[in-house]
Amino acid sequence: MHRFIQFNDETVDSFLYMELADLAKTLSQNGEMEVKFGPYSYLDLKNQLVFVSHFWDHRKQEDEENGLKSDIYLRSIGNYFYSDFDEMSRYVSKVKRTNIPSFAKQLFVMGEDLRLEEICKKLRPGTKKPFTVRRKIFRQYFSTQLNVNLVKSVIPDALFNTLFMLLNAQSPLEEEPNITEEIDSAMPFLKASLMRFYDTKSSTDVGKICLEMVDVLDEILSRDMLNEYFHLPEDIYLGKETDITYEDLKRKDPLRNNDTPEDEPDGKEEYIDEEFKTWHRETSDSGDSFLQFDLDQGSQTDLMGEGLREGEDGDQSLGMVQGSSQQTSKEDYSDVEVQYQEKEENRDNGKDQYGKENRYATPIFLSPDQPSLEEKRNYQLLKGHISPYQKKLKKMIEKTLEHKKVQPRTDLHFGRLNKKLLRFKLDKNPRMFYKKQNPSHEIDAVFSLLVDCSASMFDKMDQTKNGIALFHESLKSVRVPHEIIGFWEDTNEATKTHQPNYFKPVMDFSNSIKPESGTEIMQLHPEEDNRDGLAIRIMTQRLLKRSEKQKFLLVFSDGEPAAMGYEQNGIVDTHEAVLDARKQGIEVINVFLANGEIEEGQRNIIQNIYGKFSILVSNVEELPDVLFPLLRRLLYKSI
Repeated sequence: MHRFIQFNDETVDSFLYMELADLAKTLSQNGEMEVKFGPYSYLDLKNQLVFVSHFWDHRKQEDEENGLKSDIYLRSIGNYFYSDFDEMSRYVSKVKRTNIPSFAKQLFVMGEDLRLEEICKKLRPGTKKPFTVRRKIFRQYFSTQLNVNLVKSVIPDALFNTLFMLLNAQSPLEEEPNITEEIDSAMPFLKASLMRFYDTKSSTDVGKICLEMVDVLDEILSRDMLNEYFHLPEDIYLGKETDITYEDLKRKDPLRNNDTPEDEPDGKEEYIDEEFKTWHRETSDSGDSFLQFDLDQGSQTDLMGEGLREGEDGDQSLGMVQGSSQQTSKEDYSDVEVQYQEKEENRDNGKDQYGKENRYATPIFLSPDQPSLEEKRNYQLLKGHISPYQKKLKKMIEKTLEHKKVQPRTDLHFGRLNKKLLRFKLDKNPRMFYKKQNPSHEIDAVFSLLVDCSASMFDKMDQTKNGIALFHESLKSVRVPHEIIGFWEDTNEATKTHQPNYFKPVMDFSNSIKPESGTEIMQLHPEEDNRDGLAIRIMTQRLLKRSEKQKFLLVFSDGEPAAMGYEQNGIVDTHEAVLDARKQGIEVINVFLANGEIEEGQRNIIQNIYGKFSILVSNVEELPDVLFPLLRRLLYKSI
């Protein structure tokens, strides 16, 4: 199927992303610092994040790299070490009371970035080129925006564009355009204030200059800026907390009648024992809590927190109401908080076991079902299709092993020197070497086949089973242990803090070489999402427990990873998982499955994740023909 229009097809260059991440950690001297892409570039010191801007997307590769690196330099060196965040908080609080808060905040970022740029270039002269490219592209962009805003009469934005062009002018003779009469009359003061940005030594100096300019412009401009070119996040610099405390749950609004009882209770008051029914039409359907009510009027008393009584079984209906109680003689839960804290600490210690992007992912292993008669029938038909490949491969491997058996180990032209040196004088062509170790007559290898069971595999799964069956029958015939596992993430159950990922081993190492094995392969079906980085890390752990010398991990997939919160960093996380596996001696190979022509974007994605160790199959019906030479090469390597 050919797609003539493709929306939201942004891909991440994993190599460039990792370069930026390493750069941010190195420059900030903080190993926990992370990089994320966003609409604007800024430093989130609280969450240890450096945001680089999408502004640099869809440009020449060299310009994109220099632009992104300049963002990293400004945030990891400049903001991290040389910005005063307390001053930023004070500045934001002041300008929020003006009529042009957005203009004021962006003016501050413009001046602060200029100051930090000079610091970065002085400390690290190698940053001069990226900043030169940054300034050139920004000037082109703001020049275009200036013309557009002048035509549309967006006065505040046009003024800001003009100030940026003057601050980053390449010639002292550059003139500003005429905007309005009031702005033109204030322009000499604004230009003089802009030039003072070059003499600033701290964020405080930048803030003072900006406040002076804002005081003047607040009277001239009738409205705030329409567009946002630079971002100064209030929620970060003002230190707003989003956590709800107990005080937030207390009543804030006063009662309608703010009075108190006239007489103090003495215990001798008359009372009437009357049953209070809470059921009526509006409460006939049970809710989430036992009792819901709003108290809008009444008299204020001092009973809260002082009236003690013995607890009763029915108290759970009012469990959400604050009260006081006496010590009970039932179970003691005094150590529950300590136990819960220890459990949380243990869970936090292992939350990054499968990478930061998978900290909330939970692996769940399923057991294969008992094969049905239909599955057995279908597998026998499938075996008939791949039988010629399997027999041919088995015969080739057996011949190679036989050759290894009969191959001489002594009287060789190379190897270890023999102690019988007399033949060197007696023979014209002496064979004086031997090989010490006897060859292994078995294949010392283990395979793990990881099968993407995402929903996008619905039109490829049947043909994929042909290739998997070829691997299984061929490996079984030469007695090479292997496992076959399908994986997917449950989209319906996934949340931001809990992502169940299912793994279904339809073939494990213990029964993979048994004669009757194989029918379970038919139980692989397309399911939902795929979190490839997590799956590869789990398979790596399983393979490392094996004693075989050669370890192979084959990943059958049809595209990039896609799961809850995995869209932006899924490619990078999968690439890191592949690199970690290869560092530990596991050969990771991808078999990319497609039904039709493979687009250039898809090729680049697979290249970013697996490098050159990938086989692209444009027609899944040809999978056995493609896998046969791969399997032969891998087995020969293990002999």
